[in-house]
Amino acid sequence: MSEKFCITVLVENSVHRRGLKAEHGLSFLIESGGRRVLFDTGQTELVLENAGTLGCSLEDLDAIVLSHGHDDHTGGLAAVRHRSPNTRVFLHPAAMQPKFSGSTPGVARYIGMPEASRQAVAGIGKNLVVTQTHQEVIQGVFVTGEIPRRTDFEDVGGRFFLDEQCQQPDPLMDDQALYFPTAEGVVVVLGCAHAGVVNTLLHIEQLVEGAPLRAVLGGMHLLNASPERLADTVEALRRWNVPLLAPAHCTGLVALARLWESFPGRCAAADVGSRFVFER
Repeated sequence: MSEKFCITVLVENSVHRRGLKAEHGLSFLIESGGRRVLFDTGQTELVLENAGTLGCSLEDLDAIVLSHGHDDHTGGLAAVRHRSPNTRVFLHPAAMQPKFSGSTPGVARYIGMPEASRQAVAGIGKNLVVTQTHQEVIQGVFVTGEIPRRTDFEDVGGRFFLDEQCQQPDPLMDDQALYFPTAEGVVVVLGCAHAGVVNTLLHIEQLVEGAPLRAVLGGMHLLNASPERLADTVEALRRWNVPLLAPAHCTGLVALARLWESFPGRCAAADVGSRFVFER
């Protein structure tokens, strides 16, 4: 029997199965060859509850990777670290910066890493891995590190700032993705794709030396995208001829509808409890 990669959605904005719960956030469990990587931790401790319901152990994980420093991706970190205290944690250093969202100076909303998660990071010590460049997380699974911004139609997807006065835009250089080669091509797992979906895929394409894409799953942060950006994104995905798209979380309803319409038979829901299996 050939070895497989299995991705289980533990946290996402939607759920369609009894016994599971949704929240605004994202968390994927990636399993292969007896090894397990948790990509993001959702907004709260719900990641533990859903994992238990799905029969997924979060004890003694091989790695935790944080896609960026927003609270809906890092809020469950302290709870997960309590279950898996000796696990290596991969994050870009900018994930620890203060982060705000808003348009009115002085009334911006704090959306950075919660204090409990910040304390958890401070206690990681030698198991903290800083990811400014791409590197292997476990055998065959890689994190991109910082993603170059190459397209002229993508931005961070919203009004994000490093200060409450909304004077310092947050370039979200901490945004990163996971990827792993499979027998049928490269699978890409996105957190929010604040660097841009196309920028992310262009970067990974270079890292894998042009290997074909098998699947792109996760948040694409197109909920504020202009019609022009959405059209350019669809055209780029069409050129890559991706067999499976599973847009989730921050992709946005308009973009979801456009992707499902543009790629009939290739899109799948990535709600809580969904599982995706790929031949290694």
